[in-house]
Amino acid sequence: MTKKLLTILVLVFTISTGFSQTREELKAEQAAKKDSISALQGQVDDLQKQIDQFPGWKFGAFGTIGASFSNFNNWYGQGSPNNSAGNITITVNPHAKLDREKYFWYNTGNINLSWVKFDDKDDPNDDDSFRESSDVFSVTSLFGYKLTKSIAVSTLGEYRTTIIKNFNDPGYLDLGVGITWTPIENLIVVVHPLNYNFVFADNDAIFESSLGAKVVANYNREFGGLKFNSNLSAFMSYKDSDLSNWTWINSLSYTVWKGIGLGFEVGLRDSKQEALNYAFGQWDPATEVEPNFENVDNDVQVYTTFGLSYNF
Repeated sequence: MTKKLLTILVLVFTISTGFSQTREELKAEQAAKKDSISALQGQVDDLQKQIDQFPGWKFGAFGTIGASFSNFNNWYGQGSPNNSAGNITITVNPHAKLDREKYFWYNTGNINLSWVKFDDKDDPNDDDSFRESSDVFSVTSLFGYKLTKSIAVSTLGEYRTTIIKNFNDPGYLDLGVGITWTPIENLIVVVHPLNYNFVFADNDAIFESSLGAKVVANYNREFGGLKFNSNLSAFMSYKDSDLSNWTWINSLSYTVWKGIGLGFEVGLRDSKQEALNYAFGQWDPATEVEPNFENVDNDVQVYTTFGLSYNF
């Protein structure tokens, strides 16, 4: 009995040792393969950098998609116990860029559209359809002839409006010439002292075209799965400061898995013409003083978007 027990113990020890050795060997082989994969990935990244340095068109885009829907029945703890609500948001930031030895041509766009609905089922007269809540559309085209590595003579065209509602009312078209400066990689600064700001609108009494200076600054950067783009566009009218405007949009996306991640965008805008146009739409002639450029509240316009993102 003792010999049998001893034999079993020896056999168990031998098997355990064998499994332990096999496990350690597999771990070592796995570590070696991981090192090989890391080395190969580094080579792939280096080759991609070399490919990116070749002249030619470079296309890309990233954006954010957000959606939420809810439905309540007999939820008495809130003001509208029976309701359905929803929100849909789409942002897209495409670009197409060509960089040659003597010249460049950069094209970028920004689209931010969203719709919301709130249907109070107990109110037959409420609006139960999706309505626009944000509506931003802008495209920019910049062409430059290089004088030095960082300075170029350039011409720029920029158009911005809304597209869901009130298309081209107002619409802004900037056309101008001047200098483009690229002091560091990924940063573009445009200074055009000769620029005409065409404004298209039904209300000619408020919206007016004028000559002025155009300044645009764009910075974009990638850190692994993180993409960041910041664009400031400003027009300074020589005729009247009330006709000036600026827009600053910052977009951020972080890729988590196969191009899918999280996206965030914040936009700021200042336009006294738009503020006065809105004030006229809210004005009650019976009780309020007529709004004008002197008394209008010109608060900075702000929008934010957060949701799932996808990088193309």
